[in-house]
This record gives sequence, structure tokens and C-alpha cells, in this order.
Amino acid sequence: MITGKNYIGNKLSAKGSVTHKTINPKLNIENPTVFIEATSEEIDEAAQLATEAYKLYRKVSGKQKAAFLNAIADEILALDQELIDAYVTESGLPEGRAMGERGRTIMQLKSFADLVSNEEWKGNTFDAAIPDREPLPKDDLRKTVTPLGPVVVFGASNFPFAFSTAGGDTASALAAGCPVIVKAHEMHAATSELVASAIIKAAEKTGMPNGVFSHLSGRGPIVGSALVNHPKIKAVGFTGSIGAGRAIFNMGASRPEPIPVYAEMGSINPVVISPLAIANRGEAIASTYAGSITLGTGQFCTNPGLLLTVEDENTEAFIQDLAKKTVAIDAQCMLHPNIKAGFDKNEKTVTSQEGVRTVAKISGDLKENYANSIIACVSGDDFLANPKIQQEVFGPFSIVVKTKNEAQLVEVIEALEGQLTGTIIAENEEVSSLTDIVDALANRVGRIIFNGVPTGVEVCPSMHHGGPYPASSDAKFTSVGTHAIYRWVRPISYQSFPEELLPDSLKN
Repeated sequence: MITGKNYIGNKLSAKGSVTHKTINPKLNIENPTVFIEATSEEIDEAAQLATEAYKLYRKVSGKQKAAFLNAIADEILALDQELIDAYVTESGLPEGRAMGERGRTIMQLKSFADLVSNEEWKGNTFDAAIPDREPLPKDDLRKTVTPLGPVVVFGASNFPFAFSTAGGDTASALAAGCPVIVKAHEMHAATSELVASAIIKAAEKTGMPNGVFSHLSGRGPIVGSALVNHPKIKAVGFTGSIGAGRAIFNMGASRPEPIPVYAEMGSINPVVISPLAIANRGEAIASTYAGSITLGTGQFCTNPGLLLTVEDENTEAFIQDLAKKTVAIDAQCMLHPNIKAGFDKNEKTVTSQEGVRTVAKISGDLKENYANSIIACVSGDDFLANPKIQQEVFGPFSIVVKTKNEAQLVEVIEALEGQLTGTIIAENEEVSSLTDIVDALANRVGRIIFNGVPTGVEVCPSMHHGGPYPASSDAKFTSVGTHAIYRWVRPISYQSFPEELLPDSLKN
């Protein structure tokens, strides 16, 4: 049941007077539930409770944590149609997308449960004592990892399940042994509260300490800022815009005790398409990328927002075909009026720059909050001369850069900000000539794709979802896949320790 209240551990709380409602973007009306925003007192209570829970939860065995994570998955499934309906009503996304994203969220939880069901993920090391070593004896040394402490997770706007309340950040932090306080995304407050209720039920059923999970509502930066600055919080997970992510990162760094902020932010995900690939299969590439550009109304952090090619006699025909196929796809609803306003503003900023030409744009009257997909193009010279053209347009938008030659194409890649992904579309006989392009992309992105699309992020150990700034705040870590757990732990060594005082995983 949706109450509009906050969860402070397993207790519902509504001490505040500031409220808000979510919006049904398809109907462009407010949803009925009133959500009560967390007060400073409730924020402090949640942080204090998480700190007490951490003392116990950090010592919970891997098998017990696995049972907890699996129970969360079961409780989410038990919410059934009520949860799906809340998702669709608050996001404007179709029921099929809701079902698919719920399945991914369940899989993430179960993946982390499998990971922590034994101790191998910790990478423990043992160096035996050598008391008679000359000229100095060697002590017994053993190293493992220990959880950082209470973690704040910000719900994401574009993935109400998979990157939100029980998404990858929460699942990996709980797997690591860190209590979690979720700051619900204001657009998805009902969806978030329902998922929070499932986590609370799972914690109670599996005997986890009260305070291992809390859930707070709040619009704007007030609640989030208070959480990031709270002295009991030890790390933050965020998925969203560059502006908000950088503000949170700066807060974490400027605290008296700085804390890590793992922010996954903006990306335009360059795609290099060779002239030979266009000549051989341009129509198929155009069809594939029209689908990728408009998938989910372009509201993916891996949306292919930048296509790069070397101009030749086939380039303009390919661009026209891509544009035609893109705008032929029916306009879709965006997540929220604010996101639609941001899309319109950023699209106008990019397309108004000198040398940028709008090739095609869905025209005519659209419903409120529906996006008019756009394909634009620009020369390599104009792109390099104007950094504003690099701006992310979050939605169904992509710009094609026509470079003079491969040297300029590499120069364009090298001029880019950090990105989550880079893609190469080329023929097999070209592989030996792609080294410079691969090297340039490897220096700017966290994942390189060959003859595929960047949309679609597999949840597995080999996935890296991160990249040089501003794609993420720390390119060494991923927010997707089981290696995401390493954001929430730190190494610790034990030297010459009595057996009974060692963590279980380091005992003989």
C-alpha cells in the first residue's frame, strides 16, 4: 500500500509539513497520493539508525546477506500488478518496459546474492610469518575488505527500478555489508515506496538489523544535501545529470571527513561508422540506429547521441535515410515535464550553433510531454571549433559529424569529454586499420562496442559502466555488474593477529 510516508528503518514516519505529488506524464496531470518530505529530524534519525545497524550488519555472513537479497527479489515480485501500475503511471513508460526492467532488477539482486554467498569476491590474501627470516623476521599478514558504512543512494529518473530503490547501487551496497538510505526520486515516489516496503519486509523476514534500509522523500536538493553532508554517511551512489552529480560530488569532497561519491552522469556515446560499412550496409545501419536513438524515448545514459564518419559520396544519403527512419518512429512520452523541457532547451542550444543543420524532426502537434525525435549534422571543422555542440541532449536526438578524413575523425574523438561508451561500425576487412580509432576511444570511454549498439547494458562481471569524467566521477569503478560491489568496501590488513579476533574469512 502506498502511504506517502517515509521509512525510518521499519517505521513509517511523517513529521514534515512539506509535500509533493508525482505526475502522470501521459495525461499531464498530478497523481493523487501526497508524499510528505523528510525533515532534518527524520534524516538524522535514519542516519543514526543506519550507523547502529552497520555495527551488526557488517558482520552478517555472506550466506545471510544472500538470503536477504533473494528475499528482496521475492518481495518485489509479490507486489505484482500494483507495482507495475505505479511504474507506468509515474513514468509514462509502457507496461512491457516495466516488466523487463523489473526482471533486470530481480536478476541484479540475485547476481549479488550469488556473489556474496561465499567469500571469494573479497580477494583475501595470506602471507605467513617467517620468524627466523634474516636480517628481520616477517610477521603474519592477512588482507581482506571491510564495508565503508552507511550509504546514501539517489533514485534515478530514467530507470525507476534498475537504478533506483532496489537497483544496482542498493543491491551492491547491501551485498557489501553497508546499510542503505534511499533518497527517492521525486518523479517516482509511489514506485519507490512500494519497492522500499518490499526491502523492509525482506529485512524483517531474514532477521536483518533494523535500520539496514531506510527510504526518504524530498524534492530538490534539500533532503539530498542533508544526507550527503550528514557525518554518519560514508559513501554516495548517484545516477543522473552532470549538474546534480557534480554538486553532490563537491559536497562529498568538501565535508570535514570527505567521502566517495560514485556518480554516473552524462554521456553522448560516440559511434564511429566507416564509409565502407555505409556503402555495404548503410540501410541496415540506419534502421538499427534509428531504433537505438529512439529506444526508451532516448532516455538512456547510453543513447547514441553522436555519430562520426568520414565524408564521401554515400554520406549524405545515409544521413537522410537515418533521419527518415528515425522520425518515422512514433513520438513517445518522456518521463516528466521537466525532462521534456530540458530536452527542448538542449536541442535548441545544439541545433542553433553555427554550422549545425537539422536534417529531420518530427513535426506537427504532439501530445504534452511527447518528444519530437531529431537528427542533425555538422562538419568536423565546426564541431571541433565549438564545444557547445558536445552538449548531451537527453532524449531521442543524435548529431552526425562529417569529418574530412580519418585524422580529423581521431581528432574529434580526442576532443571529446569522457564517455560511458564508444562504438565502431566497420567491416571485418578494415580491422587492421582501426588501431588509431580504437586507441583514441579507449582513452575517452569505459566500454568499446564493435558492430553493435551502446544501448543495452549486460549485468555481468565483465561489464564496465563508467568512464572518464564527466561520464562518471571515478572511472575505476562500474555501477553495473557484480564488480560494482567494490565501490562500497575498503582494504584492511591484520598483522600478527590472534586467531579468535580475525574475521571468519581470514581464519586458518
